[in-house]
Amino acid sequence: MTTIFLADAEATEALGISLGESLPAGSVILLEGDLGAGKTTLVQGLGKGLGITEQIVSPTFTLINEYPEGRIPLYHLDLYRLQPPEIETLNLEMYWEGIEIPLGIVAIEWAERLPYKPLSYLKISLTYQADSSRQANLTSVTQQK
Repeated sequence: MTTIFLADAEATEALGISLGESLPAGSVILLEGDLGAGKTTLVQGLGKGLGITEQIVSPTFTLINEYPEGRIPLYHLDLYRLQPPEIETLNLEMYWEGIEIPLGIVAIEWAERLPYKPLSYLKISLTYQADSSRQANLTSVTQQK
């Protein structure tokens, strides 16, 4: 696990930009953290790092926003309003397996609600601090089939 201290929202966005510039297609980012911890801000940076010019907004009500015009596609999912049994029916693995859609980067907010996980992913847990800074814990996970 790597811990990064982020001074403000701009630093959170900068982390996302760095990830967007370097992650390959097929990458999955599982984002966890309370409301206001910076999950959407990080994904906005990710989009900038991928060269996406469209405004990135949280898909809280639409569940999934697709941004195909960057270096590679970005699939932004938000599971906040769903329960695990509902999520199971969505077949979200098609996003990280590249089934029926081009392989891209998948960023999932409220990933702790996900009842199943991909074989490989980057888990980012964001914690909002009292001084308006944030702490990001990054964990790379690879599981065997």
